[in-house]
Amino acid sequence: MDFSQRMGYLPASKVIQSDSIDKDLRNTLWNILSACYWNKFYGAYGTNAVEGSNYHAFVVRLYASHYKFTIDTIPWAWSNILEELRAQVLQGEWHRAYSLIEFIYENAPEFDDNREEFIFMCNEAFTRENSAYRFVDGQLTPITSKDEIEEIERAIADSDQYAGVRTHIQTSLRFLTDKQNPDYRNSIKESISAVESLAKKLVGDEKATLGQALKVLEKHHNLHPSLKTAFSALYGYTNDANGIRHSLMDNESTLTQADARFMLICCSAFTNFAIDSTKS
Repeated sequence: MDFSQRMGYLPASKVIQSDSIDKDLRNTLWNILSACYWNKFYGAYGTNAVEGSNYHAFVVRLYASHYKFTIDTIPWAWSNILEELRAQVLQGEWHRAYSLIEFIYENAPEFDDNREEFIFMCNEAFTRENSAYRFVDGQLTPITSKDEIEEIERAIADSDQYAGVRTHIQTSLRFLTDKQNPDYRNSIKESISAVESLAKKLVGDEKATLGQALKVLEKHHNLHPSLKTAFSALYGYTNDANGIRHSLMDNESTLTQADARFMLICCSAFTNFAIDSTKS
């Protein structure tokens, strides 16, 4: 806390920013973009022209794919491009600002370790300014706990030998974080499928069930009986008559972001635990 916060003239912490971006965070994100991307612009022969610069392809994608403009409307001076980008980050709707930041990360030129630095600096800013979003696997994700983020990232990074696990976790994350059309039902299905995929590998049988995998972990890897019971019950919820697997049509049970997020975190944590157990 700075002096104003310690003395009580400003609040010690902000309310979580879930449907907004305040001025402090917007300014910080623009400064990060400048440090990681904009300051690295180099025009042909040192000019301000986008055409022939190291950002030529990015600007074309920006207008054609993100703005959905015709490319003949591109103002080919880099200073004009920056003014438009600046306006969207500092003044645009909060969700469009986040969409732009994702687009920049995915499409802007790479310079040494600028992508890794960008993710680190953004997540540091999101944490400091109490944003409800973090970068996870290159996508802005509505997860507020550092521990939750680490579980999902570990499940993706540490499952090299279990390709199915990684694919299901990444797909679950995409369904959860889709800005235009989030699909919580399929996000939950993919999370559970990650666990099932791991179970088949652990048992060595493509027809193996989670129950069989839990028995293997309990017998050979010291899985605590209470944990086995808890995960069996959670898995059972998704498979009963009113569960996710049997509710392909709309029914009285409406799934929420909280449901999908919990299942993604829970399944990621379980796969991490199971993989670590097999190594020990």
